[in-house]
Amino acid sequence: MTDRFDCYYCRDNLHGKKYVKKDEKHVCTKCFDKLCANTCAECKRPIGADSKELHHKNRHWHEDCFRCVKCYKPLASEPFNARDDGKIMCGKCGSREDGNRCQACYKVVLPGSQNVEYKNKMWHEECFTCFECKQPIRTQSFLTKGEDIYCAPCHDKKFAKKCFHCKQPITSGGISYQDQPWHSECFVCKTCHKGLAGARFTSHENDVYCVDCFKTDVAKKCHGCKNPITGFGHGTNVVNYEGFSWHEYCFNCKKCCLSLANKRFVINGENIHCPDCAKKV
Repeated sequence: MTDRFDCYYCRDNLHGKKYVKKDEKHVCTKCFDKLCANTCAECKRPIGADSKELHHKNRHWHEDCFRCVKCYKPLASEPFNARDDGKIMCGKCGSREDGNRCQACYKVVLPGSQNVEYKNKMWHEECFTCFECKQPIRTQSFLTKGEDIYCAPCHDKKFAKKCFHCKQPITSGGISYQDQPWHSECFVCKTCHKGLAGARFTSHENDVYCVDCFKTDVAKKCHGCKNPITGFGHGTNVVNYEGFSWHEYCFNCKKCCLSLANKRFVINGENIHCPDCAKKV
């Protein structure tokens, strides 16, 4: 005599029949579909014994119902994103839904794509462009002005100070003279072209000269000692009279050597005298 092998619910004999083992109980397919089957999270129908079932975090689906909620791509054997709202999405749609958006075109920046991140913001690489020339910056250096981004050449062209001499942007370093910016290499002696940054120099009629060239080519000659009047060193004050110039310390009485700066004097040919000596001469 053969032992009975019955469905737990309907007691129908299961010998030679298809059945399902559920919680250590043997259940015929009819009872399983009616009493034990999980409900599909998508179509809300029972997932019968003859159906392939997928599950994730206590939720169940028919295999054919486990699709991306956006593009309907089957996900049974594909990576997927399970959102907090219960929606299942493929990786691509999930990224579009939740991913970072490009600051220029506002489209999603897909994971793995070429992109630029700056100050917690993200751009597609081709969208990260110079505000001025509109060309992608890619691996170039860039600078910002307010919220705008510039490649280095455009930033220099638009915002950098222009050299007073060559009118080109000063991108680094430089010097200031008479409230005007200069490239260090442009600030040179008018005559010998020697660099004057950090050196002694003087100016004449908007040009700058080193001390030696100023003495030789520009400075007036003292009518007394015949040396250049440079304005450097001892005795920088100058006395001018009827087209002649003297160092202040050379403007003395020819006879008694009394300094005549800011005093009355008498011109006698090439010489100057104090009034007393002039009477004697």
